[in-house]
Amino acid sequence: MRWGGGLTETMKMLESAQRDRATWVLYGGLLVLALALPTLGAYPVFVMKVLCYALFACAFNLLIGYTGLLSFGHAAFLGSAAYACGHALKVWGWSWPVGLMFGTAVAAVLGLAIGWLAIRRAGIYFSMITLALAQMVYFFFLQMPFTGGEDGLQSVPRGTLLGLDLGDDRVLYVLVVAVFAAAFLLIHRIVHSPYGQVLQAIRENEPRAVSLGYPVARYKLLAFVLSAALAGLAGAMKTHVLGFATLTDALWTTSGLVILMALVGGIGTLTGPIVGALVILLLETKVGDFGRWMAGVTQVEWFNGLGESVTLVTGLIFVVCVLALRQGVVGELAARLRLR
Repeated sequence: MRWGGGLTETMKMLESAQRDRATWVLYGGLLVLALALPTLGAYPVFVMKVLCYALFACAFNLLIGYTGLLSFGHAAFLGSAAYACGHALKVWGWSWPVGLMFGTAVAAVLGLAIGWLAIRRAGIYFSMITLALAQMVYFFFLQMPFTGGEDGLQSVPRGTLLGLDLGDDRVLYVLVVAVFAAAFLLIHRIVHSPYGQVLQAIRENEPRAVSLGYPVARYKLLAFVLSAALAGLAGAMKTHVLGFATLTDALWTTSGLVILMALVGGIGTLTGPIVGALVILLLETKVGDFGRWMAGVTQVEWFNGLGESVTLVTGLIFVVCVLALRQGVVGELAARLRLR
């Protein structure tokens, strides 16, 4: 009996090691593919924008997917870092890495303040507090002169780094991929660390985690701050890539958009938010072309106006995911592979 039990444990360890190797091979392949995309004809700025929003969605997923906290105000962290980084680069003349770190730090501090207030409540009350505080941040940016108001913060310079001209899309692309990869590896490490296991225990059964002696409030607050900081990193990168920051970055609709990205890709999966961000941004960019193609094929004039109905299409995607893909694209795929 003892020998059989030891053999079973050994087999489980070997299977786990094989899964880990396959996962890292997959990550390595995706990294190589990401670096090769511009040479394959992809527009570098669009891919960089996708990576920024993918990081934003991964940061949100760290909170909802692994801690069980639904925030309706994550756009506040994206927008605050976007404005902070843009102002530092344009007005203060700071370098790219310093501006990036400054924007991330601003988002982390804001996350600490909002999280400290919000985690005192649970469920829908937590979500509504984050929404209310995020709207306060939005109106602050609307009134402050340094944000440019409704015009936004325009003409943010890219600058240079170690003699490299970041105005060159190819140079900046490599840096954005590197930052995204580092942030993704950080999220992977957090999720698979003992701390990440406690977060998942809190998500599954918070009263039991409390009964085991874990300081649940501190764990949730740290998760909120980490999520805010990573969302801020995404916002700072986005401003540097696109050269502007606008009020839309801090608007409640952006908070809804990141929820949709995580839902489409798969909440509680590491790569799901990346897939979700890609799907949603492709829809926003290519739905007009698809509508014109459909109009040519079907001779139905209504399809020509599909590009102006992105919200309608996004809503339909949301309904399909809720009804048919309950675990998201990646979640459903992983579930089907496990059944084989």
